[in-house]
Amino acid sequence: MKRVLLLLIVIVFASCAGTRVVYDYDETTNFTNYARYTYYPEMESGLSQLDEKRLLRVLDSTLLAKGFIMAEEPDFYVNVSSSSYRTPPQNNVGVGVGGTGRNVGGGISIGLPIGNSGMQRSIQFDFVDVAKDQLFWQAIAEQSFRDNASPSVREQQLKAVVDKVFKKFPPYTK
Repeated sequence: MKRVLLLLIVIVFASCAGTRVVYDYDETTNFTNYARYTYYPEMESGLSQLDEKRLLRVLDSTLLAKGFIMAEEPDFYVNVSSSSYRTPPQNNVGVGVGGTGRNVGGGISIGLPIGNSGMQRSIQFDFVDVAKDQLFWQAIAEQSFRDNASPSVREQQLKAVVDKVFKKFPPYTK
């Protein structure tokens, strides 16, 4: 029984791919100059209305915890965009048959995909200086997700993305 439980736990953790985050920022930026933000006026997040609402709620609380406040006259805009795509199955099995007769041999093999394709979501966070109208910080997070997940699971996934993205924000600059 313990082995079955251990195997099940290993399978669950192996099937859950972590969130990958890539950062980029202008090294000349003094992040202490930024304290107030608002969302980009023409922001099109690419998320459903409910997911966008969940993401912005989590993002607001995270930025507030880091000392940033939402204001009508901001220092920077926050722009969020996302896209979803289906990935092909990662595992496959090769099956081959062959034969030989006299001095001639031949064979054929094919790869059979195992498992379902998965959904991946990429969420991009852009911080744009209002006065200069220039991008000064960007993060792109990619994670697998289920589009039929419950609302609480969706919120947990979005919180995990925001937590991972803003774990290293603001970046340490020399």
